[in-house]
Amino acid sequence: MGNRAGHEWARHWQYEELPGLDLLHARYVRHTFPRHSHDGFTVASVSGGVEDLIMPDGVIPVRPGMVVMINPEVPHAARAGVPEGWTYTTLYPSVELVSTIAHEMSTLRGTPGFAESNVQDPQTAELIRHVHLAAEAGNALAADSLLRIVVARLLGRHGSRLPARGTPDSGGRTAARARELLEERMARPPTLDRLAQEVGASPFALFRAFKTAYGMPPHTWLTDARVRNARRLLEAGRTPAEAAVEVGFTDQPHLNRHFTRIVGVPPGAYRDERLGRTRARKNVQDAGGRLA
Repeated sequence: MGNRAGHEWARHWQYEELPGLDLLHARYVRHTFPRHSHDGFTVASVSGGVEDLIMPDGVIPVRPGMVVMINPEVPHAARAGVPEGWTYTTLYPSVELVSTIAHEMSTLRGTPGFAESNVQDPQTAELIRHVHLAAEAGNALAADSLLRIVVARLLGRHGSRLPARGTPDSGGRTAARARELLEERMARPPTLDRLAQEVGASPFALFRAFKTAYGMPPHTWLTDARVRNARRLLEAGRTPAEAAVEVGFTDQPHLNRHFTRIVGVPPGAYRDERLGRTRARKNVQDAGGRLA
């Protein structure tokens, strides 16, 4: 991770006893996260410095004692709010995990989510940190218990049902069709003009409709989608060079640049964490087979 006293460091990982959860513990100074979104939830607390969290409705200076809650597919960005940067711990629970906890431990029904994006809650911020500490120590019972307490507590205090998706208007349908085409042709996407022709709109109208629907213009959304796909490929064992080609980046340095900016760690480090966990589990299983 490097020298924690004065440099950037980050670990983005999974604890095998907590399926459906990613963890990030990091200190950033110069690093900036471009606009992006996640297919699951984000729950984070800052323990030092200040993070400027850029949400659709403005910039939120996140300080120690505050808890950040971001619903799935909500575009956001982040940067340091002070020269010394910020240190934080983040939980990325999947939609399925949050829904399960909501059903077991709260009265929320439908699709659960958060009604607020940030609150002052030092106790819950400390609990988030202790989920990480328990996972790092291999204490599965404590990590699982604390995770459920954090999510249930935040849902109980700040939860709401996410609005059901209504029937999209013509602009929404145009954006959805364009998104489908970009997903199908991620490695070789069309120009904005060609994409607009295929969905029956002008380039400007498509650009505006897409940004309204997804919070990002098509080219920004495509980069984010490529990084998401690259994550899945790296988790499956592909090398960064292979993943770069498959998702449509020019080369591995191109993937490295965008992946590191969006995920917070380089693709090689991300892959090593995932494969290291898989190898460790396999070694335990093999040893168990030999001892049986």
